[in-house]
Amino acid sequence: MARAWRAPVGALLLALAAGALAFRLDSYQAFVLGEVGVTAIIGIGLNVLIGLSGQMSIGHVAFQAVGAYAVALVTSAGPALFWPALVLGTLLAALIGGLLALPAVRLSGPYLAMITIAAAFVIEHAIIAWKGLTGGASGIANVAEMPLPWPFQGGASAQALAVVILGIAAALFAAYAWFRASPTGLALVAVRGSETAAASIGLDPVRLKCLAFALSAGLAGLAGGLFAPLAGFISPETFPLSASILYVLAVMMGGAGATLGPLYGALVVVVLPELLAGLAEYRLLFVGGLLLIVLLIAPDGIAGTLDRGWRRWRRAPACQPPAPPLDLAAFLGHQAAARPGAPALEAAGLGIAFGGLRAVENLSFIAAAGEVTALIGPNGAGKSTALNLLSGFYRADRGSIRLAGRLVADPAARHLARSGLARGFQTVLLFDALSAAENVLVALHGSGERSRGAAERAMQLLRCAGFEGDPTAPAAGLAQRERRQVEIARALALRPRVLLLDEPAAGLTAAERAPLGTLIRSIAAAGVAVVLVEHDLKLVMGLSDHVVVLDQGRVIAQGAPEAVQANPAVRAAYLGAAAAPAVERPPAAASGAETMLNVVGLTAGYGAAAVVRDVSFDVRAGEMLAILGANGAGKSTLLSAIVGLKRPQTGSVELAGATLSGLSAAAIAARGLVLVPEGRQVFPELSVLDNLRLGAFARRAWPEDAELERVFARFPRLRERARQRAGLLSGGEQQMLAIARGLLARPRVLLLDEPSLGLAPQVAERLFADLAQLAAEGLTTVLVDQMASLALAVADRGIVLENGRIVRSGRAAALAADAALAAAYLGGAAPGGGALVL
Repeated sequence: MARAWRAPVGALLLALAAGALAFRLDSYQAFVLGEVGVTAIIGIGLNVLIGLSGQMSIGHVAFQAVGAYAVALVTSAGPALFWPALVLGTLLAALIGGLLALPAVRLSGPYLAMITIAAAFVIEHAIIAWKGLTGGASGIANVAEMPLPWPFQGGASAQALAVVILGIAAALFAAYAWFRASPTGLALVAVRGSETAAASIGLDPVRLKCLAFALSAGLAGLAGGLFAPLAGFISPETFPLSASILYVLAVMMGGAGATLGPLYGALVVVVLPELLAGLAEYRLLFVGGLLLIVLLIAPDGIAGTLDRGWRRWRRAPACQPPAPPLDLAAFLGHQAAARPGAPALEAAGLGIAFGGLRAVENLSFIAAAGEVTALIGPNGAGKSTALNLLSGFYRADRGSIRLAGRLVADPAARHLARSGLARGFQTVLLFDALSAAENVLVALHGSGERSRGAAERAMQLLRCAGFEGDPTAPAAGLAQRERRQVEIARALALRPRVLLLDEPAAGLTAAERAPLGTLIRSIAAAGVAVVLVEHDLKLVMGLSDHVVVLDQGRVIAQGAPEAVQANPAVRAAYLGAAAAPAVERPPAAASGAETMLNVVGLTAGYGAAAVVRDVSFDVRAGEMLAILGANGAGKSTLLSAIVGLKRPQTGSVELAGATLSGLSAAAIAARGLVLVPEGRQVFPELSVLDNLRLGAFARRAWPEDAELERVFARFPRLRERARQRAGLLSGGEQQMLAIARGLLARPRVLLLDEPSLGLAPQVAERLFADLAQLAAEGLTTVLVDQMASLALAVADRGIVLENGRIVRSGRAAALAADAALAAAYLGGAAPGGGALVL
């Protein structure tokens, strides 16, 4: 609490000091001091807009003009009407801002800024055109003076007016500090951090952003109403668009989101030019250069720099006593009152298509209270799409959802969250500008708990989720395990009947996954129906009561874990049921052949979390190496690290004996190590022919006609569609195009990442026949693919990854016959391990 009020108390003291100083200044100096107060008030409004909600406005001067003209016009009937006129101008500006925000906040980036600029032009020209009321371009002179309150009565002066403006600004600084810590303020920061995560805890991003825009516009109108009697004359030229840019600059330089940021910014942009008045025409150049330097060396503004210094020098705060243990079942209360085994979530016939692709088709299953239901399947099976349907982020084309037996009439995400459905995300989505405790607190507020005990409840939920870090630390600096714990605690704050978790073990070490499993079971034991999507099938099979298997958007099996593991259709979905068509292959590369690719001790990951650990292998000239493993084993991360898309933490990569350390991905591709990425990633707006031509860009030459002819001979469908936009091709055709584009780079080693992903079995078989032909022609290839049987049918050797480490390697035929390969994919154990072997 003391820290929360430190800034507004400082603002009040500064206002008192400035007020005492004002009566020692001449009229012009007092006018400049009043301008500081006006700019600070507009900055406070922009701080709500930019610092809290993350929106941008370059036309806020228009709202200042609305407030100024409202005061000038109303007070023309008598100065006694000033205070009602000030309220009217403030409300009118807020109303216009709110109406403008309704369509504008659905946009982002430059579009929103452009709309505010357009609104400023409209308001400016409306003032000019309405000559009978506003005086047109001539403006309004002799604006009535402000009737000053006690103790300034007895005549208006610039000094007294400046003191009043500064007093109002100080009160608004205190109001901002309160608002920032309020449930609405925390919700605005949450929306800025992630609208998706905000909707998942029941917040309405559009409503909140409209509120922020209206508040910001209203404060700009208030500042305009105070500026009118301070200046005594207003006209359209008094409110140029450049002033809006100056106000935004003041907020950014002072520190967006910081309570005193607008004050620091106002002092710099208003006072500094006056202090440099002796430089004549060079002063603005000097000021602009100085502002640019400040923004470059202190991107979080003056307030952020001062706050870092304060944190560095202050003593470490005393450790808070741990929150008392939380009885999760009691906390969930009536939400978990359903008897164990009763249906908590029912999906019936859900389906959705994107264009011509049926991502999910006829999805039906029941998640029971007190049980863990797993959704599993190979890459591209539709698992995350299914979670998005269940949680309301996608609207189903067909089918229905029931929560606790009640049909969901409005499946929007925020409504489902308020109805008892919470979720986590594949990539943890926290509100990084908030602390760990505030992330949970904003969810508690969304669930209706706004009592004084909410803060302690947030601490209890963090402890329940296993969080042992500093709850006051910004979420942006948390480790992956801690971020996941905060996300689960935030979801539990909604008191859910159903909890959806999307790959919660992603990025966690083996030692960290065991406590996660214990936590998930404890949540289910409290009466929550947990729906789990997870690539670590060993974890899934040990946790789940019921397993639903998806492949290409359809349910192919469901039941108890043991029954699912033994299902032939599941085995075929993960490993591939058919072998690639036979192609004459030369003998595998001899041991004396040149080593084309050598990977030694490679460790790579995301932040501090290692996904690939100490991986070493080599590939000889003319050889095809298959890299296999379950979803989430680290295969794609390994390829990204090899080609320079992700910088390795340790280890080295050599191509034909030359080290690639320190080279960019573009430089590595130019040397002949070429990746065909997962998901094909063709350039959809370019033609097939232009996509192919860009494949040769790394070698700084257009492909020769003979090269294109060879590609078209290998993939005849591309010849037929050479002039067609690549985005209109089918999935199989796009994969052909991606491989052909890679071949035109003349690779020394070609890396293929999941080429069969999303393809029908027949299309995948044809594609692997093409890969076998390339291998027969002597192309050195590294192949990552979920269809292990097909990959091993065309490869010479293979390695198997599990949790980022190589656990098996050998000739392709030997691996294909190894039961441990199925265990690695489907969560069993190798022979002799005492667990299920597939």
